[in-house]
Amino acid sequence: MTASRTARERVRAELTREIADIARRQLATEGAGGLSLRAVAREMGMVSSAIYRYFPSRDDLLTTLIIDGYNALGEAVERADAAGASDDFTRRWSAVCHAVRDWALAHPHEYTLLYGSPVPGYQAPQDTVAARVRDVAVFGRLVTDAFHAGALAPPDVAPPPSPAAAAEAARLSELMPGVPEDLVLRGLTAWTWLYGWVNFEVFGQFENTIEDRKAAFDHSVRMLAGLLGLAQ
Repeated sequence: MTASRTARERVRAELTREIADIARRQLATEGAGGLSLRAVAREMGMVSSAIYRYFPSRDDLLTTLIIDGYNALGEAVERADAAGASDDFTRRWSAVCHAVRDWALAHPHEYTLLYGSPVPGYQAPQDTVAARVRDVAVFGRLVTDAFHAGALAPPDVAPPPSPAAAAEAARLSELMPGVPEDLVLRGLTAWTWLYGWVNFEVFGQFENTIEDRKAAFDHSVRMLAGLLGLAQ
């Protein structure tokens, strides 16, 4: 019975992966809003009622795709951060920025599912949170490591945070423990800029505006490293 159950579990896992792979291809042609369990079932040669054994609803399938996407992006960022010396903070910053951009450009439809317009009628459950913060955790750890190593010397170009902004920084202290509020806010600014740039690039906002986007991105990454106070 154990062997039989294991075999069934293996078959179920394989079919679940196949359904998710087909759904990812659907994202490219129909978008997240057009995702259809019936269409996936047709492509698999499966009766539509059978697919509901694996995903009870379209939202369950969307949640799986979102978690898979966040995990893939998070893994790419984690690998980039770990690829070199842990005390080379400028390299780490550049590496994680490029990892986000590279993954997004290689997987534009999955990136759009994560950071594009919300899917009508869908609300992401708590199940997505752990995967969603993987890349943010890397960035928070980078800033924290650099601060505690004495490697941050931020330029005096920013006003001191207002009490309201300081309160927001305090709420992020779990991500950057022991880091002063002004540096937390600089870190938030840098991370937000990164995703703003990637969104513009993935969603075509740089068309007929910036030709050598990689060169412009490289320069901006260095500028943001300077804002954080990393050595140039």
